[in-house]
Amino acid sequence: MNDYDIAAPLAAALAAKGYASLTSVQQAVLAPEARGRDLLVSAQTGSGKTVAFGLTMASDILDGDALPAADRPLALAIAPTRELALQVARELAWLYAGAQIATCVGGMDYRNERRALERGAQIVVGTPGRLRDHIERGSLDLSGLRAAVLDEADEMLDLGFREDLEFILGAAPAERRTLMFSATVPPAIEALARDFQRDALRIQTQGEARQHGDIEYRAFSVQTRDREHAIFNTLRYYEASRAIIFCKTRANVNHLLARMGNRGFKVVALSGELSQQERSHALQALRDGRARVCIATDVAARGIDLPGLELVIHADLPTNPDTLLHRSGRTGRAGAKGTSVLIVPSSEYKRAQRLLQRAKLVAEWGKAPSADEVQAQDDQRMLEHPGLNEAPGEDAALAGALLERFGPEQVAAAFLRLWREGRPTPEELSDSTGPAPTAPRERGEFGPSVWFILSVGHSGRAEARWLLPKICETGGITRDEIGAIRVKTDQTFVQIAAAVAGQFGERAELEPGLTMRRIEGEPVFEPAAPRERKPRQGYLQNEEMQAPREKKPHRGQGGERAAYAETPRPQPVERPAPKKRPALLDPADVTPRPAAEAEPAEAPVRKARWTAEKKQAQKGAPAAPRAAGSRSHGGPAREERDGAEARPRRAAGFKSHKAEGKPFRDGPKPGFKAAPKAGAKPGPKGKPKR
Repeated sequence: MNDYDIAAPLAAALAAKGYASLTSVQQAVLAPEARGRDLLVSAQTGSGKTVAFGLTMASDILDGDALPAADRPLALAIAPTRELALQVARELAWLYAGAQIATCVGGMDYRNERRALERGAQIVVGTPGRLRDHIERGSLDLSGLRAAVLDEADEMLDLGFREDLEFILGAAPAERRTLMFSATVPPAIEALARDFQRDALRIQTQGEARQHGDIEYRAFSVQTRDREHAIFNTLRYYEASRAIIFCKTRANVNHLLARMGNRGFKVVALSGELSQQERSHALQALRDGRARVCIATDVAARGIDLPGLELVIHADLPTNPDTLLHRSGRTGRAGAKGTSVLIVPSSEYKRAQRLLQRAKLVAEWGKAPSADEVQAQDDQRMLEHPGLNEAPGEDAALAGALLERFGPEQVAAAFLRLWREGRPTPEELSDSTGPAPTAPRERGEFGPSVWFILSVGHSGRAEARWLLPKICETGGITRDEIGAIRVKTDQTFVQIAAAVAGQFGERAELEPGLTMRRIEGEPVFEPAAPRERKPRQGYLQNEEMQAPREKKPHRGQGGERAAYAETPRPQPVERPAPKKRPALLDPADVTPRPAAEAEPAEAPVRKARWTAEKKQAQKGAPAAPRAAGSRSHGGPAREERDGAEARPRRAAGFKSHKAEGKPFRDGPKPGFKAAPKAGAKPGPKGKPKR
């Protein structure tokens, strides 16, 4: 480390941490050509990227060999997940001893983070969403920022944080230094670098060219029903001090957590549905040794650094090569050795092959450890236990008493039982599993084979795509070992490679009621009779009608008009005249309407006249005489109807006061104010008194 210009406080911190030499990515960022420039660094997970950007930003934030006091942050580190942000903060805390470091991550108390920022944090580490929240609320001021670091930038883009990143970097000074670290550099990362970096130096370390050289890759081919048992036996076979199992979904994590807890594994889970406190307790249990296995989803375990992690198990195959590399990168960190195991069901052989090829990885294929292999590995570890090679020491007297009382054989047997007692029992797997995938076979080169007959056919709605996985699972074979599948009316014939036909025996049961029986020789299949093709609906079906019709010349093609045979038009059919209905009224009995009423009176005028008549009747005044033939609000004239004196019509429910001997009230209606009397004096507010 003496060859690089490292500040004295940082060099002392590295020495105290046990750093004898720097990793390749740390050396690259400290090279003379990288000093003071924006950097775009791609390196494998676990290569020391956190210490790398901590060392390279020292020249920007240190004044000499000391970190100056500042009321605004000097450096900002952005990480995709809470766990990774807290991990970065811990790494920078020992590297910059005595520095004020504040964390801003989701799931934590916002008020505590605000108080830490107000006290004057020199370095801030957080997740994109919470950092943006602090900026919008005014609790985080980036006007004094000198260096900004984007850790695991590709993962932040995958999680949809691009808009937040643009907002955060837009709030920082334009003359800042921007450092981007990523395991891979897809086109989206290059576009982000062009937008927010100035003449960035591209650094590609050895880890990207030679992916995970310290990790041994294994692929275990298993039957679908043995998938979970294969995971349990793999854990028991390697007996890693710390292991992590990756699943696709939270439901798979919870299911596997319950199964492993019932079998006595010391296991914890990490998924997005857990609170920050629960996730912190799970990680602390792994670091303390209270748990040895962690079951996690891809997002929850992104960037987590678990010291001493020796084994990674892919319970569910990753979706792409990048995810495979990120998962496996949890082990084999900083020069340590690790193992990455893929659990591959028979139906996912081809997909696993393509995944490894795209990731440019070579895995050793084989079967999952059986119960006998796990037991043999346990016995070997017991014989090699360092406690058996140590001198008895103070326990010599007790050891002699045990041998004298129980004898050496009984003491050894008791020791063996106690050794096995605290470990989960290995699981029994199927006798055979599918062999490792081979190169694809060309059509027509199946080779020696044996035919089997199945007790189902078209009448039972059997199909090849339905039978194929059942046959593979029953015999523990792959699709490459199955040739032709001929489905008949009541039975089906299946061609199996001779090398694996013995795994079915003479008779096998695929499921209750569905049997598969071996036959001698090759069955003879009668060619299917050609089906009679019926003409489609709407086509002529008579030979005479199908004869070509004579095509007459078109008038516009020079043909003579006389050449056209005019088809006589059908004569119209004479229909009898419709019968006339008898008149309901004799026209002679209908009185013609007077000319005065030829034009209908307007409704508003008629209604106003009726209202005036009603008011006059209430006051006792006689109604105005009406013209002969006039109507009262649409009704016939009263004089013509009953000969009585004209009276105003009353609405339904109108009750006469005179009928009860009560006089009409002389005054306004209830609920209405009367008009002021003439000569009344005005009230206090200018209104006349009543």
